[in-house]
Amino acid sequence: MDFSQSHPPQPGQTAAIAPGILWLRMPLPFALDHINLWLIEDGDGWVVVDTGVPSKETRRLWQDVFAGPMGGRPVTRLLVTHFHPDHMGLASWLSEQFGVTMETTLAEWLYGRMLSQDASGSFVATAREFYQRAGFGTELLDLVVERGNAYGQRIHDIPARFHRISEGSCLSIGGRRWRVMMGEGHSPEMACLWCKDLNILISGDQILPSISPNVSVWPSEPDGNPLRLFLHSLERFRDLPEDCLVLPSHGRPFIGLRERIDGLTSHHRERLDETLDACSQPITAVDLQAVMFRRPLDSHQLFFAIGESIAHLHYLMEERLIVRETGSDGVLRFRRL
Repeated sequence: MDFSQSHPPQPGQTAAIAPGILWLRMPLPFALDHINLWLIEDGDGWVVVDTGVPSKETRRLWQDVFAGPMGGRPVTRLLVTHFHPDHMGLASWLSEQFGVTMETTLAEWLYGRMLSQDASGSFVATAREFYQRAGFGTELLDLVVERGNAYGQRIHDIPARFHRISEGSCLSIGGRRWRVMMGEGHSPEMACLWCKDLNILISGDQILPSISPNVSVWPSEPDGNPLRLFLHSLERFRDLPEDCLVLPSHGRPFIGLRERIDGLTSHHRERLDETLDACSQPITAVDLQAVMFRRPLDSHQLFFAIGESIAHLHYLMEERLIVRETGSDGVLRFRRL
């Protein structure tokens, strides 16, 4: 892949990445320490794509961007690719600042709105049962309870109203046509944005240059198969020009879309082969996690890792290559057929 066009800006600063498009970076309090946001000129104002997390630092940096790179010009539209905290976390604040309505897909708004408000006891009970069946011991189950609704603890305010965009929606921005292309697996209905005139794809988290997005099974959908959705939806992007400029939410912009799709597909096919081999004897999801993720994991990464391990098991189960059985201890174990 070609990264020659990209030199990352400092947090809260911008870099011109294409005609009428500024690349903005905001810091994140995770191992993945940044998110890329995009500002697209739209007449006398700007379209903002994604928001950053709702921290004091991010708000302060946005204020600098309003006065600096944006030149005091208003936000005309706020587009959010998906509901995750680094993408939708400041949507309410930005909407209020500029009097605009957040635009996103229905499923992303629903998930974000629901999780930001769910303080029910059933949330924790459902999560505890899910991770117990995955093989968590007492110490990790205590962590599940302590963690509670991690999304709701970070994000308290998702807009009460939104403007719906969906697969094939056409958006006019700065006199150019942008088409919504749907990604799945990492989140329910991620909105990626394709502009033929500029030969640019804003890929969100669906297509990242050097890592795969997390593709996990979560307690709210314990029998889901998100990896099938992810691999299937990747193919929607294969017909775009190979020389288009891809603007991802993490890492650097790049050229080489099909090469990257092939790389992501190969990565997960290798992980599936590894998973199938591991199922030669009955294993739990926790057993598989130790095989797939051999490095130390913090508590934030732990839940992504176990969810991704289950996603690979469910893919193989739906392919009828492995079977799932419940032990006398209530733990699910998977074995090769």
